[in-house]
Order: sequence, then C-alpha cells, then structure tokens
Amino acid sequence: MEKKLVQAVASTIRHFRKLADMSQEALADKADLDRTYISGIERGVRNITLDSLEQIINALDVDIASFFAKVSEQANELSD
Repeated sequence: MEKKLVQAVASTIRHFRKLADMSQEALADKADLDRTYISGIERGVRNITLDSLEQIINALDVDIASFFAKVSEQANELSD
C-alpha cells in the first residue's frame, strides 16, 4: 500500500526544517520530541500523531495553512 500522505508530510517537515537551517536534533529539542522520532517521521517509517505534528509545525515556526499547502504540493509531485 502506497503511503502518499505519509511521504508528503515527511518531505514537508524535512523541507521546512532545512529551510530553517535546523538539524533533526534542534527540531526535536524545540518540539520537545526525541530525535529518533523526528528521523523516523522524515523517513516515513513512523506514524506521526496530530499532537506531534502540531508541535513540529510550531517548532518550525510555520503557519498551518502554509504547511498543508506544501504537503499538497508534495503529494501532487508524488503522483507524477
């Protein structure tokens, strides 16, 4: 089963983290999550909770609409 949404969210988190010039460890610290959890999310092997997603979005200092617009863009690219 293809996990397009999981992959789109993963690549969006990675995109905004790199845009912020932030390491996985720095993001994990700022979001109050474990670095291995962030790594698993970005690789698409961990299933993220909505609570954790909100913590990550806030830690990245990105508004929710912009985050999900990028998720949509990433999902469309995966379909191509």
